Amino acid sequence: MSRFFLMGLLMLILGPTATGVAQAADGEKLFQFYCAQCHGTEGKGDGPNVTGDFPVDPRNFTETAEMNKLSDADIRNVIIDGGPIADKSPMMPPWGKTLNDDEVEALVQHLRQLCNCTGKAG
Repeated sequence: MSRFFLMGLLMLILGPTATGVAQAADGEKLFQFYCAQCHGTEGKGDGPNVTGDFPVDPRNFTETAEMNKLSDADIRNVIIDGGPIADKSPMMPPWGKTLNDDEVEALVQHLRQLCNCTGKAG
């Protein structure tokens, strides 16, 4: 019985690295957890937190023309450092201490899917 306990403990500690499986961050799940409250489940800026007294209009990520004006680096910077980094509202919080690089990249790619665009170079 102790052998099974030790094997289970070892698998718990090593997790995916023991099996060689690397898990990629899921941009849609991250978006639903961190962003949908303001930006809406479909990214249209109509999340449940956005009521009549909400001080700003969250970005609508489905507006292709507007999203094409942004580079991936622009989006990444706002996710990491919050709205003020891009002269936008402080209502957009910084997630740089919460999300790792892979998660930020997954969010950027998910936003590109929502806008069906690639954005400007750079």
